Amino acid sequence: MGTTWRILYAERAVPVAAVRAAVEARLDELDAALSHWAPDSALSRFNRSAGEWVTVPPDLAHVVDAGLELARVSGGAFDPAIGALVDLWGFGPPGHQPTPEDAAIAAARARSGWQRLDWDREGRRLRQPGGVQLDLSGVAKGHAADALADLLATFGLRHCIVEVGGEFAGRGMRPDGDPWWVELETPPGMALAPLRVAAHQVGVATSGSYVRGAHNLDPRIGRAPENGVVGVSVVARTAMAADALASAITIAWPDLASLAPLRPAARIIATENGSVREHLTPALAAMID
Repeated sequence: MGTTWRILYAERAVPVAAVRAAVEARLDELDAALSHWAPDSALSRFNRSAGEWVTVPPDLAHVVDAGLELARVSGGAFDPAIGALVDLWGFGPPGHQPTPEDAAIAAARARSGWQRLDWDREGRRLRQPGGVQLDLSGVAKGHAADALADLLATFGLRHCIVEVGGEFAGRGMRPDGDPWWVELETPPGMALAPLRVAAHQVGVATSGSYVRGAHNLDPRIGRAPENGVVGVSVVARTAMAADALASAITIAWPDLASLAPLRPAARIIATENGSVREHLTPALAAMID
């Protein structure tokens, strides 16, 4: 996925070499299913198919299922099927691209969209109508963090924190009895009070424009939103849910009505009238209280 990973765990009974080998094998498996950078991944093969049903591996099925559900709930603010737009704007495997013309954006939008996909959950089959390009970068790292935490549990390592590309999955407690603490990311140069959350049986994820620029595209208009959002951090039941919700809130802000039934626990940092403002959703404010 072009990023880093880190794991901390409390128990010492299992040799580190055995854990590392299993983790690296699992990451290879995840990359083979979810990467839109690897031409031979299951996702890339699906993107090249046309007009046919494709049986997808379990990891891809799990992420697609979650992505399509959030796309439905969010009214398309989150959409796992906008790879053509991502590539057009220079954020995908083809690399940097010139700023696209309106006609090119319209053409890419016509090829994109979660509603063009047919999904058979029970059979793990996805139908490619032709031209749709999946891009799961808004959810895959979170799923990877959850998957590695699940893997550690098979070794009896139930007290751990896993980080994949800045997305966290926390399980159990630290050896000193404290939870695993995660400090929510604050964009450089912004004078905001630190905010730490206990990653105890939860996932934590952040999405923002302060590292890669405005790379979060609004699928509904085919370009980056002009809503002033600089960064969004989310605490959720899983890292995958936190990852996807952070992406959706980045696009949907300030209108989170469609996401209200999910009660997202989020911190939103946005520029408003030349000033930086921090907003906490009611769910996150309640957690802090």
